[in-house]
Amino acid sequence: MQLPVDIPAVIKAATDIETATKTPLAVSVFIDDTAPGDVVGHVRSAFASAGRHTRVTISYLDERPVVPYEADDMAVIVAGTSDFIGAQAARLREAGIPVMVATTMPSLVRDMAEAFGAPIPEGDVVSPVRASSRVGEVAGKLAARVGLRAAGEGAGAASPEGAAGPDAAAAAEPYELDDEAASALDRRMGEWIIAACSQKKLAFALAFPFVRRPLSIDAVNATALQNGAVGLVLIIPGADMPVMTLNQAKMLLQIAAAYGCPLNGERIKELAAVVGGAFFCRNVARSVAGAVPVLGWAVRAGVGYAGTVAMGRAAIEYFEAGGDIVGFASVVQKARDEAVDVASAAAATPAGQRALGVAKDAAQAAFARLRAQ
Repeated sequence: MQLPVDIPAVIKAATDIETATKTPLAVSVFIDDTAPGDVVGHVRSAFASAGRHTRVTISYLDERPVVPYEADDMAVIVAGTSDFIGAQAARLREAGIPVMVATTMPSLVRDMAEAFGAPIPEGDVVSPVRASSRVGEVAGKLAARVGLRAAGEGAGAASPEGAAGPDAAAAAEPYELDDEAASALDRRMGEWIIAACSQKKLAFALAFPFVRRPLSIDAVNATALQNGAVGLVLIIPGADMPVMTLNQAKMLLQIAAAYGCPLNGERIKELAAVVGGAFFCRNVARSVAGAVPVLGWAVRAGVGYAGTVAMGRAAIEYFEAGGDIVGFASVVQKARDEAVDVASAAAATPAGQRALGVAKDAAQAAFARLRAQ
């Protein structure tokens, strides 16, 4: 049987960093002069170029039709209360340029764009808070919000989750960009970039640090789901092991690359030996599956999912804390062992009947134990 193992993808993940550092990037940042100063300063700082192959152009936006740079990979509009934001964003999209609208007043920006005939796609409005549903007439809400803002109200930091409804949430805009909100804005800008600029997402992560964690988390989530599925569908004895192992290796190489840490030949061998401990993971899963044969599929899926998540999250935390490639393998090994212990114990209990739900709980427990050490 031919297994779905993409060996070239594993190798490519280890070498992409060299190509990505040489990949040209072009970003235009357009600033609406009514945007709050804290969000303007934060976005400008986030897009300070970190690579010699990266071009970032910053300019102010007004009613005059924006002139797109054809070479741009993406554009950012830092939005305030101006009525032309939607129209300017539409011009950029029409030129084939993905455009992010960064703001701390998302409801107002969306509603104004809609009211003036140029609605902005929901996913393109990026803010420290998640989008909330809207009710009522756009014109009425728009007038109320502009009135509140003109009266000096609405500057609180309350979140939509804590507000009485969409209108109350909008009354809190613009949201204060404290440390927590700034971190959330970075995360959502990074998520937007890896979705909108997927062909160059590693190059963006190397150029702009705020993209690194979202890119790594994306790799962890995708790989964990793949390995959980492998445990569910591969019923040939031992067939799941090489697939899971190569998936985990690819994920770890992607995380290391996102943080600018290439692996040389010796380090790749060391990491391969550690990830090869999936043999051990597979043996544990097989033993527990034998004890509860009806739930064998859940055990395999659980160990595959939990082991992958724990490895990936430990790797991210390690690099976020300033770790280098030297101690990477030992962190991965500890995460793997913790995940196997927790996932195996969980899957052998009645709670194992919840299958992948238990796997997720096991991954979180293993990661919590790692952080406590």
